[in-house]
Amino acid sequence: MITLIPDVPDNVAAFKATGDITKEDFENLVIPTVEAKTNTFGELNYLFYIDTDLDQFTLGAWFQDALLGLKNLINWNRAAIVTDKKSVQRFTDIFSVVMPGEFKSFPKEDLENALFWCANGNEIND
Repeated sequence: MITLIPDVPDNVAAFKATGDITKEDFENLVIPTVEAKTNTFGELNYLFYIDTDLDQFTLGAWFQDALLGLKNLINWNRAAIVTDKKSVQRFTDIFSVVMPGEFKSFPKEDLENALFWCANGNEIND
């Protein structure tokens, strides 16, 4: 399931993934929210917090499909992927080369810094 993360800066679309992730999660929540943010701000600052028990291969394949699906819908500015899964962190670093905008991975304990980076383009400790 994907839910909105509450109380985030207005210019950030922030989501949390838990349990099973479905195509409907993207169709009914993620894509409409992303489109609304892009229409309002002209660019997208996106945060995705991954807190799910999916195995790494399934998560990686699903994650790639989700981001590629969103690629053509919006103007990426910054995207923070928050997870403790090393494979997803590595994937984010590799994927950032082919995607427009900046992509960065953060460990779960660094959610506040990831939100700050998404909204402002720098980290709290910079």
